[in-house]
Amino acid sequence: MANSLNLSLTDELRDYVNSRTGDKGLYATPSEYLRDLIRRDMESQTTLRHIISGLDDIKDNRFSSKSIMDIADED
Repeated sequence: MANSLNLSLTDELRDYVNSRTGDKGLYATPSEYLRDLIRRDMESQTTLRHIISGLDDIKDNRFSSKSIMDIADED
């Protein structure tokens, strides 16, 4: 079940959201646009956590003999 969230925007931000939604934009509604922005942010945070984890592995001399394609095939 979806919950409601009220959001206050400056006129500038609201104009921008309006330009991205409706007949002139890619998204049908402001809610659809904001949900997509949140999903993309969640994905980029996941990617960032993976990168940081990989950097920690390098720093701690933890390496794998597998190729990136081998690792990708495991998912």
